[in-house]
Amino acid sequence: MIKISEVYLYALIPVISILIGGIVGILKKPSGAFNSSVLHFAAGVVFSVVAVELLPDIIKNHKPIEVAIGFSLGIITMLAVKFFAEKFEEKREGKQTKNNIPMGLLVALGIDLLIDGLLLGVGFAAGNTEGILLSVALALETFSLGLAVVLAFGKSNVSKKMKMLILLILGLIFFVGAVLGITLLSNLSQELLELVLSFGLAALLFLVTEELLTEAHEEKETLLQTSMFFIGFLIFLLIGMVA
Repeated sequence: MIKISEVYLYALIPVISILIGGIVGILKKPSGAFNSSVLHFAAGVVFSVVAVELLPDIIKNHKPIEVAIGFSLGIITMLAVKFFAEKFEEKREGKQTKNNIPMGLLVALGIDLLIDGLLLGVGFAAGNTEGILLSVALALETFSLGLAVVLAFGKSNVSKKMKMLILLILGLIFFVGAVLGITLLSNLSQELLELVLSFGLAALLFLVTEELLTEAHEEKETLLQTSMFFIGFLIFLLIGMVA
């Protein structure tokens, strides 16, 4: 049986991965085409999380009231985040726009990573094998997201240290979610757990449709870039089948 301390080490793998993704983005200085490919890939991976991990668990429990409440709260939260992020960005227009930080994307990713951490904790509660494989899969996702975050800064003059600090904060959010999942969520009632999963479902769908793919479509796409979405989806799907 795996020890709790070892579980926390597995939870650190995605944290390290998001930092590596950010470093690659900073050092490589990729083109717009590469940016679009990475965002498509990240969107495919996140969407696969929804299809492979969340939806099956949500559907099999047959808790429509809890699902409706959790999903609605998730949508309301994400719409509120988008609304206030856009207002914040409007106020910054006409100022030093090169210092702008994509707050909408960062907040959405923060919620996404918190939910991912919770899911990792629940995965280990279900079994060690499931938890380990989910840790590896989420590391793939966080690498893509770390790279996507750095690319999202575009031509802003935000320092490299600030970018890495932001990624570290996002990584710590994931780790906090994992700790909560390992220590608390495994003991929640089925009804409350369904609320959390449904909230995460809405947040992840919002992240894919309104943030990652929207950003990806700002560049003229090729068939290769479009296919990256499906490649990301397929990789996580296969990992989920193995688990």
